[in-house]
Amino acid sequence: MSTRKERKLAKLESIRQQAEAAKQHPDTSPQQEAKKSKIPWIIGAVIVLVAISAIGFAFYNAQKPGLHDGFAQCLSEKGAVMYGASWCQYSQAQRGMFGKSFKYVDYRDFTEGPDIRFTPTWVIGGKKLEKVQSFDSLAQATGCRISP
Repeated sequence: MSTRKERKLAKLESIRQQAEAAKQHPDTSPQQEAKKSKIPWIIGAVIVLVAISAIGFAFYNAQKPGLHDGFAQCLSEKGAVMYGASWCQYSQAQRGMFGKSFKYVDYRDFTEGPDIRFTPTWVIGGKKLEKVQSFDSLAQATGCRISP
């Protein structure tokens, strides 16, 4: 049977040894190991979910019709041609007004047009409308209705 003092000393020695072991290997507890092994899986799963969501949203958004599809199609049906340049900020502004619906506009490079001096230039029924045009002026020149 050991004395009270010996038991205290043994207990203190045991605590000291545990503290030393913890200093040398601070992350060796089973709970900490389990947490460490789950973290990469959780991060990976979140990244995959975000990527799938982004792809799904992009696909869904690409399938939606443009806001001005009808107006742009009508302009092309009436023979309206937009001459512009890819490097021209004003041509880009005119293109931006149509958004996704620009794919229906009859667009040509300014070098293909007869006597094009400014970009953009709309040619409608032989008449030139130079520089950026409002939807109202295009509708008036063609008789097309501006779709909402």
